[in-house]
Amino acid sequence: MEVTLRRSILLVTFALLLSGLSFAQKYGVTDLGTLGGSAAAANAINSRGQITGYSSINGNSVHAFLWSSGTMQDLGTLGGTDAIGLGINASGDVVGYSELGDGAYRGFAYSGGRMITLPPLSGDYGTAYGINNSRQVIGNSKTAGGIAAGVVFFHGVNTDLGNLGGDDGTSATAINKLGQVVGYSYNTRGDFRAFLWQSGTMSDLGTLGGDWSQAYAINDVGQITGSAYLSGNFGPHAFILSNGTMVDVDKRSKLLQSAGLSINRTGIVVGKMQIPGGQFVTFDAMIVINGKMTDLNTLIAPGSGWILQEAHGINDSGQIVGLGLLNKQTRAFLLTPVQ
Repeated sequence: MEVTLRRSILLVTFALLLSGLSFAQKYGVTDLGTLGGSAAAANAINSRGQITGYSSINGNSVHAFLWSSGTMQDLGTLGGTDAIGLGINASGDVVGYSELGDGAYRGFAYSGGRMITLPPLSGDYGTAYGINNSRQVIGNSKTAGGIAAGVVFFHGVNTDLGNLGGDDGTSATAINKLGQVVGYSYNTRGDFRAFLWQSGTMSDLGTLGGDWSQAYAINDVGQITGSAYLSGNFGPHAFILSNGTMVDVDKRSKLLQSAGLSINRTGIVVGKMQIPGGQFVTFDAMIVINGKMTDLNTLIAPGSGWILQEAHGINDSGQIVGLGLLNKQTRAFLLTPVQ
């Protein structure tokens, strides 16, 4: 009796181990459509599944969109030909940048059916990359001296984030609910380095052994992802930075490139990974769960017609957006976890 019971326990344990080893999250894929043109790309998704990005409307221009419940809404422009949506908060407020009628570019914020212009620090250039639930907007502009500057725009005030000591400026890429900002800035050696800005102070986040790094996203618990160069300046490789430690999540060759472009509250990263071989550098969309990087194309149904190229956003429910080729046309995708 005891031998039989022990054997049964071993068999059950072995079966559970096998199921754990073979399990991988699968996704259903949705084409978000277009605004009348042939191409589209998705850049960000919020907790409600609302999405922003851009779509062609004819052969010569693209407009920012807000996608919600199966419908893609054209957000228009600030008077020029093109506009691109780059960030979205839980309320469905969208930020990005648009061309003006005179050809200059400005950051915009879209809320309640209205697109407004965000003033630059100086000159005729401004962008907006992210917005949190408090409606703090981050983006890029230029100083009066023409130096690239990362900025936070809040309650009508533009705050210059400063730099890491270099002369080539700063680029801000993401903001979380705490008002922490990440991006990259040049140091006194002329190297671009990932940074974290909080409470008026900018900190160099380091690298994976090389000279350069960039931060692209930060979640609401302060985990950061991006790309950083390895010793000898090989790479760059995607990283996750948590509790002050930067970890390389690309276990492949140092000659292959990857980048983490978004991270949700549970620490799941999405982005892009270089495809080995070939004459040119090409990428597939990827996901990193528990430190393991996987090509997202292996997690959708075969024969779908899709080649997922870049994953730009992931929400806390695990929905993923980005761009890929659908029957050889560039289209925006939404991946939804399948039970």
